[in-house]
Amino acid sequence: MHGEVVILGGGLAGLAAGHALASAGRDVALFERDGEVGGLARTVAHRGQRFDLGGHRLLTDSARVCDLVREVVHEPLLQVPRSSKILLRGRYVDYPLRPLNAVCGFGALASLRALGGYLAAQLAHRAGSKPLQSLEDWVVRHYGRPLFEMFFKPYSEKVWGLECAQISADWVAQRIQGLTLGTAIRRSLFRAAGAGPRTLTSEFLYPARGIGSIAGGLRAAIAAQRGRVHTQSPATRIVHHAGRIGHVVVRRGERSESCQANEFISSLPLPALARLLSPAPPPAVLAAATRLRYRDLLLVAVRLARERATDQTWIYVPGRETAFGRLHEPKNWSPQMGARGETLLVAEHFCSRTGALWRTDDDTLLERCIDELAGLGLIARSEALDGVVVRVPYAYPAFEVGYAQASATVTDYLARFANLQVIGRTGAFRYYNMDHAIESGLQAADAIVARAAAAGVALPRTGTDA
Repeated sequence: MHGEVVILGGGLAGLAAGHALASAGRDVALFERDGEVGGLARTVAHRGQRFDLGGHRLLTDSARVCDLVREVVHEPLLQVPRSSKILLRGRYVDYPLRPLNAVCGFGALASLRALGGYLAAQLAHRAGSKPLQSLEDWVVRHYGRPLFEMFFKPYSEKVWGLECAQISADWVAQRIQGLTLGTAIRRSLFRAAGAGPRTLTSEFLYPARGIGSIAGGLRAAIAAQRGRVHTQSPATRIVHHAGRIGHVVVRRGERSESCQANEFISSLPLPALARLLSPAPPPAVLAAATRLRYRDLLLVAVRLARERATDQTWIYVPGRETAFGRLHEPKNWSPQMGARGETLLVAEHFCSRTGALWRTDDDTLLERCIDELAGLGLIARSEALDGVVVRVPYAYPAFEVGYAQASATVTDYLARFANLQVIGRTGAFRYYNMDHAIESGLQAADAIVARAAAAGVALPRTGTDA
């Protein structure tokens, strides 16, 4: 098989790149390991109900991303009011917090401790302090130790499976860009002035039938422009020579196919990409790749015999009383996500695919989740009809202290290949929001189109095979 551009990975980044390239008349072939495109931004159907893999909102300052989504999503884009709570020590606390609610939720004594800790942190910062290396360092400096102990420590360690002292402070910069749940707490308790952070906006856009409509729309648009999208087609080898990728080998059913191209784009996890290269990278590069960890996601969706279970978009659960860390109810995002008289609660479990939770059988996971939901008072056990379990490997890059050197070693090596670009959250090992992932794909496509134009390469007819 011959083509002009090969894209490995069918998440939003790869699909956005494919759409932009096909629209520009390039010959595109995209290969996705799973049976569906979308990656983490998929919507799953279960007995008349629908749910996303974690709940994903569209929030962007990019007109290009917004225009693209409106172009490919052929259903209403709803303006959804955000309403989220933290379940902390048996009490529900608004997120973003309101002062009176925060005092009631945390309790007067804890609120006073938080205020004192915050003030002490500000004084210590002015007096000078050590460099920020970990998430713990960052939170304690900015918000004080009491807030760190109350929320950040239990929730962050539940999400990442690491002590906060092991989580790089870079995660704060990449994910929340100086604006965190702690920002909400600080702004509420201490009445900080200024505009609210984008991540705490009161509304967001959402496709009426789930976030998977974006990936589905992009795939259809690529096909309409004679681009090719192949699912259940994992890459098994990436062959290079003299600083360029020559071809990739993909498995399609029982046979392997070689696909040559002029340009290659990858959103594969960096360790997987490094292992697929032939000849193999130097041992130091492979060793660095093995040090890059990803956090995996396991979702348990419980179908309930009631119209609604909550009135929230998200509920954060930092405590040890549950194995899951966050809940969402899809019908609160869009009425079209569920049938009348029923609803789903989707519990997000952050775990490792080598751990016990990942290997637990589905029936046990479902029963345990139902028990935990009932224990929180969210449901009566008799309301649970059934459920479904979905496992998502490589969901989130994990920024352990020291990750930056390993990441740089791998990406510096990959940069030697003149016709290879890495994109997306997993491919670039960046904690991108959904719009940033899409932008990374669009930027990769722009670079390819610009190089072809500079070289005077004529546009081939899309969808050609030789």
